[in-house]
Amino acid sequence: MDKISIIIPTLNEAANLTTTIQLVQQGHDVEIIVVDGGSQDQTVAIAQSLPIQTLSSAPGRANQMNAGAKMATGEILLFLHADTHLPGGFDTAIRQTLKNNSQLVVGAFELKIDNSRWIFRIIENLVNWRSRFFSLPYGDQGMFLKTKTFWALGGFANLPIMEDFEIMQRSQKRGKIAIIPLPVVTSARRWQKLGVWKTTLINQLIIIAYFVGVSPQQIAQWYRRQ
Repeated sequence: MDKISIIIPTLNEAANLTTTIQLVQQGHDVEIIVVDGGSQDQTVAIAQSLPIQTLSSAPGRANQMNAGAKMATGEILLFLHADTHLPGGFDTAIRQTLKNNSQLVVGAFELKIDNSRWIFRIIENLVNWRSRFFSLPYGDQGMFLKTKTFWALGGFANLPIMEDFEIMQRSQKRGKIAIIPLPVVTSARRWQKLGVWKTTLINQLIIIAYFVGVSPQQIAQWYRRQ
């Protein structure tokens, strides 16, 4: 059985981390690595109190996830946001998906948002349609791949934003991307912070800016002002 190394980048995730890790621990033969990017709350203390690996790195998800991958000992890597909960049986689903498709480069899960408002059902459906039709899941869908594939890709590009989008673009050129028909459940907080419509508009503008050649550094500066 291939070991799954689950890498969780954190920044002020004290409110979410314990539950996320408890769900991860239900998997068989898994290794959990929390990589903190400079939290000012109790994130690091919580992580260090649990039977998992905890390390620090330069801030930024790309830096943190690359640092975690360097520490990982598993044959499979799973990159998981701290506010995203894995479904039961995630470990079996990942292993079977990778085993059953020799052309597979990257896999991810369907998305569910932890809010009962009808508008979030529409967002979920659009995300899951995009993921399958364009083979373009994002980082909050629990991206997984074989460790050797990750390093063959060169890891995450050192970008301040859109590192998940960029690695998916490179992965598409190498083979297939699979979407497991089980949902991870992610927090609705980013939609609730600015409002559903504004958040959705910002997300689409970021993608357009990236495609027309605006640098990720400029996009990140604009995004942080929102």
